[in-house]
Amino acid sequence: MSETRIVCNDLGHVYPNGVEAVRNVNVSISQGEVISVVGQNGSGKTTLVKHFNGLLKPTSGNVMVGDLDTLENSVGLLARSVGYVFQNPNHQIFAASVREELSFGLKNIELEDNEIEKKVNEVAEDFSLTQYLDLNPYRLGFSLRKTVGMASIIAMEPNVIILDEPTTGQDFLGVKAIRDSIHKLSEQGKTVIVVSHDMPLVAEETNRVLVMCDTELIFDDSPEKLFANKEVLSKTNLLPPQISSFSTEVKLGNTKDAILSVEDALGALK
Repeated sequence: MSETRIVCNDLGHVYPNGVEAVRNVNVSISQGEVISVVGQNGSGKTTLVKHFNGLLKPTSGNVMVGDLDTLENSVGLLARSVGYVFQNPNHQIFAASVREELSFGLKNIELEDNEIEKKVNEVAEDFSLTQYLDLNPYRLGFSLRKTVGMASIIAMEPNVIILDEPTTGQDFLGVKAIRDSIHKLSEQGKTVIVVSHDMPLVAEETNRVLVMCDTELIFDDSPEKLFANKEVLSKTNLLPPQISSFSTEVKLGNTKDAILSVEDALGALK
């Protein structure tokens, strides 16, 4: 698998109505990282990641996806390397059947019909969608529609997968399926970028966190460092997982880093 490195150089974005959403962001994301992007609503996190496949274009600075400058290349071309799963599946899904939805992107990258059929069947099985293949996606519940949207992007096998609030509206089994998908993608060497308010997901499934606050990137480090950083947490009103708050307050463990899971907490007590 070729590498797709994403680099933002002094990235800024001002919307046509004059609202500044991202200011002077410099960040580099390497192939294979599992990263979360967090911050309050309006902080700029979704605007930031929409630059990674050209859905938005910089109004200042630039974004490089591999050797491609997003200002000079189409979303269609960039989407071959960077797939984006929308928070609201209704903004993504349009086909008359789940099968057609899963096939659409594969047709755009000009695969042969037999290869398309094979990939559709494989991804449908992976996401437990086989029984729904011939149904209209809008006959499915919200959680299943989100699954269809995610499966349609993963079927194209981009090097980078962006998941925008993947656990919103999901039940326990849906959240588990998303976590399992993140694990599988990571094992395949994919880059996974998760925009989320779900702090347990951030703590347990990602190894690097970008924190946006008032249009700026103010923190770039591990979840262990973030959830022990009272200044950043206070400034952004982010609530760490309960086990992280507890471990920090009682100084559990031998480091200043927060503990992220019950298993790690039990290990620190031994």
